[in-house]
Amino acid sequence: MAKTQLNVRVDEGTARAARERALARGMSVNRYIEELVRQDTGEVGHTFVEAAADFMKQYESVFAEEFGAEREGTREGRH
Repeated sequence: MAKTQLNVRVDEGTARAARERALARGMSVNRYIEELVRQDTGEVGHTFVEAAADFMKQYESVFAEEFGAEREGTREGRH
């Protein structure tokens, strides 16, 4: 993906906080800001939900076998 340069002016406290948070996460300030914007626009959440849906679809039969009867209150020994 092509990158575009974006210049942003912030106060020194905000800049310091961004540097500290990026360092604590082991990433560049650029990457940190990029991830914040993605989170804010829902891209990260959307990706997570898609991955979770794929996982559930793949293992639907396993979950149904293990938890399906219990969920409906019909597991053996329960009535």
